[in-house]
Amino acid sequence: MENVIAHKTENGVALAQAWAGLEAAKPGIRIREAAKELGSSEAALVATTVGKNAIRLNNDWKGLVSRLPELGHVMSLTRNDSCILEHKGAFEKISIGGSGAGVGTVIGPIESRMFFYAWHVAFAVEQEKSGRRLVSLQVFDKAGDAIMKVYMQEGKSDYDAFRRLVEDFTSEDQSQEQFTEPYAVKTYAAEPDAEELLYDWADLQDTHDFHSMLTKHQVHRHHAMELAHGPFTYPVDAISTKLILESASKTKLPIMIFVGNRGNIQIHQDKVRTIRVLERGHNGVETWLNVLDPAFNMHLRQDTVGSAWVVKKPTRDGLVTSVEVYDHNKDLVVSFFGLRKPGQRELEEWRTLVSSLPTLS
Repeated sequence: MENVIAHKTENGVALAQAWAGLEAAKPGIRIREAAKELGSSEAALVATTVGKNAIRLNNDWKGLVSRLPELGHVMSLTRNDSCILEHKGAFEKISIGGSGAGVGTVIGPIESRMFFYAWHVAFAVEQEKSGRRLVSLQVFDKAGDAIMKVYMQEGKSDYDAFRRLVEDFTSEDQSQEQFTEPYAVKTYAAEPDAEELLYDWADLQDTHDFHSMLTKHQVHRHHAMELAHGPFTYPVDAISTKLILESASKTKLPIMIFVGNRGNIQIHQDKVRTIRVLERGHNGVETWLNVLDPAFNMHLRQDTVGSAWVVKKPTRDGLVTSVEVYDHNKDLVVSFFGLRKPGQRELEEWRTLVSSLPTLS
């Protein structure tokens, strides 16, 4: 069913005043939280600063992404409501293909899969925060949610290249009001054929075929976990995320971590070292599981985790095992794999770690 809610535009002046009032009442509040409290969007808040410390960029997404390597050593951030990945390094090998709006593939210290059909608006932003100058590129979808942010690193990034990039991609539109549009709620088959789903699941040849299989059967990903319970999936305790990271750190086991949203998936492919659980947030109840390594940070909000599933996918390289973590709305938050490349079999150490996780009935 098509969403009947019309486009929403924010009054830039009124929104800026409301945001300033909220920041005065709650110093240090994060922009994503502020947007929710104000009933607005993050993109709309950023737009109120256009002409002061933000510049609208045009929508030449392929051209923009192809220029990211010029920035040198940066920090790339991708998040959803529950999990954040941050990598420091350079955008190295970038390829852009696919039909229509296309897909961008980034390989190197920063690894991403970019889906340009969801990219709607971008800004170059320069702000002072806690005595630091933060310079970034920020991309948002049509609902105003952040897709990706790229932060310059003092003493390591090429700020001249940043200025040239902004000059080349500045939009003619420099308004302080942002149009947003909510996404239509996806519909799925009320009663998918479990037998046919499991037949196709057993015939998988590559992990990348999994999404198309779900689309073919019009089944929600979490519902697929339930339908495949036994042959290919089983639930584990939500504490498994912490156990995975702590065990991988202790044994120096290289793993893969996938975190995404509508427009970008960021991927970690390496070891993890420093694992910490911290509380933060203005309500004092947010519990975050963190990886705090020099070139990689992960932040997982544990109080939003609803379930975790072990998932087994047959491939031409043998069985591939992952752990998928879902929030209370049954949306995918983060996925964990043992590090492997196409043509390689899965690490036995990873399978051993997964088999040790506490199972649920």
